[in-house]
Amino acid sequence: MPTVPVLDTAFFRHWLELAADTVRRESARLTELDSPIGDADHGTNMDRGFTAARLAVLQDPPQSPGGLLVAVGRTLISSVGGASGPLYGTALRRAGLTLGDAPEATPPELGEALAAAVAAVRELGGAEPGDKTMVDALLPASQAYTGALADGLGVAAALDAAAGAALAGAEATVPLLARKGRASYLGERSIGHQDPGATSAALLVGCLRDAAEARPGADGPGADGQHADGPGADGPEERR
Repeated sequence: MPTVPVLDTAFFRHWLELAADTVRRESARLTELDSPIGDADHGTNMDRGFTAARLAVLQDPPQSPGGLLVAVGRTLISSVGGASGPLYGTALRRAGLTLGDAPEATPPELGEALAAAVAAVRELGGAEPGDKTMVDALLPASQAYTGALADGLGVAAALDAAAGAALAGAEATVPLLARKGRASYLGERSIGHQDPGATSAALLVGCLRDAAEARPGADGPGADGQHADGPGADGPEERR
């Protein structure tokens, strides 16, 4: 049977490694997107935050997926300037608290954590879909993931659907009028630019998909996405 990823601490640690590498690689593009409608520092800020988060997790390794996400969120809040730190940090902390202290998350629990992260961003920033913010990538991703699971797809396919929806949502911000954040001060001049926050959100969701592709579990899943060998089943840790 096809293998599926084990959503344990090692999975989320691998996601963090992929996220830190991806944000660093895309830093210049994120800053370029931020230049006409923001402070021209989104890429720099995100790179600094995820570099700090990677170091924090290395120095004090969390023992659960929830603990890791809370640690990353806390670090982003303390190390990233502007609105990105509080928004991403709060989102990840809320996702981690939703997962709790369990050593492994089930696919539906990951869906609950994604939904909680979106809710946290909307509460903190007051953004609605169509406001040209990271919500325009995160909300479709969460909905696509949950919808894919409801259709009977596995977690890897559901994360692939989430990543595709997030990317499409980010690209769809180009013709939108910004209604939140610094970009909203530009009025109609914000139209025609892709939102940098939605773009970085799509990158992070894409890293969840990539982590799932890189780290399958042991034996085939049961109906609930669990594995015959249970938590901790061996699987390749590195994508390359």
